Amino acid sequence: MTDSPAADIVLTSEQIAGLLPHRYPFALVDRVISHEPGVSAVAIKNVTMNEPQFQGHFPGRPLMPGVLIVESMAQVGGLIVTQMPDLPKGLFVFAGIDGVRFRRPVVPGDQLVIRCELLSLKRKRFGKVKAEATVNDELVCSGNLMFSLVD
Repeated sequence: MTDSPAADIVLTSEQIAGLLPHRYPFALVDRVISHEPGVSAVAIKNVTMNEPQFQGHFPGRPLMPGVLIVESMAQVGGLIVTQMPDLPKGLFVFAGIDGVRFRRPVVPGDQLVIRCELLSLKRKRFGKVKAEATVNDELVCSGNLMFSLVD
C-alpha cells in the first residue's frame, strides 16, 4: 500500500459523513484508502493551516494538538465498526486510551496516514482498536483506543 495522495479512494469525504456523526470542525478523516469492515481501515487526514485550532495552538508555531491526532485515529476506528452487520444502533464513544505515544509534531502541510485494526469487540458494545498515524512513513502517534456503545 502506498502513502501517496494519489492512492485509490475507497470512501470519499461524503461517504464518511454518511457513516460518522462528526461534522466541522471535528470531522477529521478526509478519505479512506483501504477498508475491511469489522477488521481494519487506512485513512488520510490532510492537515491544513485553515483549521481553527491553529489560531491558538500555537501562534507563530502551529502544531496539531495531540488530542486531535488521537480523535482522528478514533474516527478511523469508528469506520471499522460502522458497517458491521447486527450491531445495535447508537453512538460509540471513548472508553479508554492505552499506551498512546507521540513521536513527532504534526504541522500544517502534513498528511496523516492513519491505520487502525480492530483487536476485539465484546457483546457488540465494547471494542478495542490498535491505531497508528504516520507522516511520510514516519510514526507520529500510536496506541490502543477503547470504545463503548451509548444507547
